Amino acid sequence: MQFLTEAEAIELIRAGKIGRLGCVDEDGPYVVPINYLLEGGAIYSHALPGKKINAMRIDPRVCLQVDHIQDDLHWSSAIAFGKFEEIRNPQIRRDVIRKLLSGFPKMTPVETMIIQDAAAPDSVVFKIVVERVTAVMEG
Repeated sequence: MQFLTEAEAIELIRAGKIGRLGCVDEDGPYVVPINYLLEGGAIYSHALPGKKINAMRIDPRVCLQVDHIQDDLHWSSAIAFGKFEEIRNPQIRRDVIRKLLSGFPKMTPVETMIIQDAAAPDSVVFKIVVERVTAVMEG
């Protein structure tokens, strides 16, 4: 096992598309897969209101874990730790959704509605302001 540099950890996260979002709700740790994009010092995503959004609104400390697995003996894993921030500005919401749609063209109609009208559905657009990253690899 080998530790990766911060730059290598960021590149591993940038290269991914699906990560596991970790947050804390009233029952303890809660982890769910999300699609995302990394831009600058933040990770952007969206979700419909529910358990993870409620948890992040109460306790904004979160992390995103991303893997690249070739096989059982050759893999790398990075974790970005940071703070949840909800994006409420209509133009920024549309911009984030456009960028997500370019990487994930099969997203649902909810995202298209946000692009057309920022007041559309209850979808929550958010970012994780990255405070630190760690990563390890094997093989």
